[in-house]
Amino acid sequence: MEQLTDQFQETVKSLLIQHQSILDILSKSQETAARVNRAVTKTVTSCGCLKINACKKTLPDGVGLRELQSYLDSNLEGIICENCREIIESELGNEIFYIAALANALGISLGDVLQKEEEKLSTLTIFNLK
Repeated sequence: MEQLTDQFQETVKSLLIQHQSILDILSKSQETAARVNRAVTKTVTSCGCLKINACKKTLPDGVGLRELQSYLDSNLEGIICENCREIIESELGNEIFYIAALANALGISLGDVLQKEEEKLSTLTIFNLK
């Protein structure tokens, strides 16, 4: 995995010409995150392949942390169509590009970030709920 992230960071470094300023990277990162949100929203509002069915979740008394997952879900219904999947994957790719650019600008390895996050999640398990 680390080899892939290192390779990806090197590719980003070689291709990032216009937006090398940290301010450009931060603003483009925010823009790409908004585009991901918009693409997901359009699966519901324009395409209709997905539907959101959200309401307040009622949890039975005495539910433990380990049982919570079985009572909570994504609120999504349906199956994402191939067209929407391609759009969202593309937008996620753009977002990852600017995450890598930010890591490059700060001298941080994405491989190290992923490894440390995995170790934290594995160690803390349910005590690291997000």
